[in-house]
Amino acid sequence: MQLSERQEKILELVKKSSPMTGEQIASQLNLNRATLRPDLTILTMAGVLEARPRVGYFYNGNAGPSPIAQRFRQLRVGDFKSIAAAVKESISIYDAVVSMFTNNVGSLIVINDERELKGMVSRKDILKASLGNMDLHGMPISVIMTRMPNIIMAASDESVLEAARKLVQHQIDTLPVVESYINEGGRESFEVVGRFTKTNVTSLFVELGQDKFPNTAKWF
Repeated sequence: MQLSERQEKILELVKKSSPMTGEQIASQLNLNRATLRPDLTILTMAGVLEARPRVGYFYNGNAGPSPIAQRFRQLRVGDFKSIAAAVKESISIYDAVVSMFTNNVGSLIVINDERELKGMVSRKDILKASLGNMDLHGMPISVIMTRMPNIIMAASDESVLEAARKLVQHQIDTLPVVESYINEGGRESFEVVGRFTKTNVTSLFVELGQDKFPNTAKWF
């Protein structure tokens, strides 16, 4: 598993000074505990760090993958994805705001009539547009969206662990789940078939903890 720069720094700190609490690690990196929590979760889930209650984190890099990491590598994004909160690129910024709140999501996936992925819009994008005094009713969402190819995506057959790593590494809350195809112009395009979010990851942790998956017992 490829680690982010911040995760590499966390490992170096814990290697040198095990055990370290989350607060101590955050202090060394001049960050708050909440910012580090996703990184610590990924590192612990992957078996690189070991967490002991009321003691702290230990470096465990020489050990094999943890049972949770093994399980998350087996689970596929396509089995746990949510319905895509998608809008057409021609709608107004105002209508995108309405769609975002109606669907109770933090990001919208922007598509064309063929459901081809064209971009992403976050709450931050919409807030910037509002503060910039844009015409929210007349301006299309395509003006403020992050465009392809600058979109982080996930495939249905990708592991849940890899998708979770992307969410943490790129500090985003949603991955469009796509299926690639070659369009009539001979160019690779991506059809949106769902979304995978931080909420999906949290739900998976809860269900694993409650032993709700078939054959889960063999992993623990």
